[in-house]
Amino acid sequence: MPSHAERRYAAYAPAQIYELVADVESYPAFLPWCTDCRIYSRADNVLHARLGVGFKVIRESFRSRVTLDPIERIDIAYLDGPFRHLDSRWKFSPKDDGCLIDFFIDFEFRSLLLRKIMGPLFNEVVRRSVGAFVARADALYGPGRAGGAPARRAVPAAQK
Repeated sequence: MPSHAERRYAAYAPAQIYELVADVESYPAFLPWCTDCRIYSRADNVLHARLGVGFKVIRESFRSRVTLDPIERIDIAYLDGPFRHLDSRWKFSPKDDGCLIDFFIDFEFRSLLLRKIMGPLFNEVVRRSVGAFVARADALYGPGRAGGAPARRAVPAAQK
């Protein structure tokens, strides 16, 4: 069962990064693997969404429940689609006039064929996810808000 954990610093306020991740409807505009998004329902801090993903000729979609804990955390629970399971979490913490982003995902495709075909592609997408959100922050907010500091800096996962 593939999983990925990443911790990264971004020179933006936690609220800014949180808003980018919480704005699920905008994913197709900047995540190259995301082909479409549909929000089925919203109630309080929970939304149900379907994301379409595509890699060349392969297209799939999955539904999930997204629980928003404003500014601090976003939890994604898998509902249905091509996975046996998918569990994902984002956490946003203030650090050094910026945001420490913690991202975790654990997933397994339902069928052996999808595991063989999409597994390596999906693994690469997962590894690039946090970077895509930081690049989106750069595009929307400018390259880092902390007075000339670099827009992003890798933080080893062992520094938890």
